[in-house]
Amino acid sequence: MPFKKFVEIGRVVYLADGPAKGNIAAIVNVIDQNRVLIDGPTSGVLRQAYAIKQMHLTPLKVSFPFNAPTKIVRKELASAKIDEKWAESSWAKRLDNKVKRATMTDFDRFKLRKAKTQRNRIVTIALNQKKKALRKAGKL
Repeated sequence: MPFKKFVEIGRVVYLADGPAKGNIAAIVNVIDQNRVLIDGPTSGVLRQAYAIKQMHLTPLKVSFPFNAPTKIVRKELASAKIDEKWAESSWAKRLDNKVKRATMTDFDRFKLRKAKTQRNRIVTIALNQKKKALRKAGKL
C-alpha cells in the first residue's frame, strides 16, 4: 500500500506537542524540511510556524491556495466539515477516552471494574446457555 499522508498545503494535522497541543490545524505553507506554517481558525490555533516533529499528519485534507489568508482557510475547513469529521474519527475518540481515563478517581475505577465484572457475568451466562442448547441438539 503506497504512502498517502504527505506534508502538503491543506493537510490537516494533529498538534501533539507545543503551545497548541491537542488541537487540529491545516498546513498553509512549508517553510523548510523541519517547519511548516499552520492555521487553525476553527479550533482556536493561531497562524504560526510549527515543527513537523511536533505534529501528526491526519488523512484529512482540504483544498486552498498556497499561503491562503485565515478567512479562506476558515471557509474551506467549515465547508469540508473538518471539525465534525475529526470528532467522528476513531483517533479523536481514542484521545478523548485517554483523557477520561487519566482523570478518573479511585471510585470511578472501582465502578468501572464492577461494571465490567457484571457485563462479563451476563455474557458468560448467555454463552453457556447457548452451548447447553447446542449440546442438547447434538451439534456440539
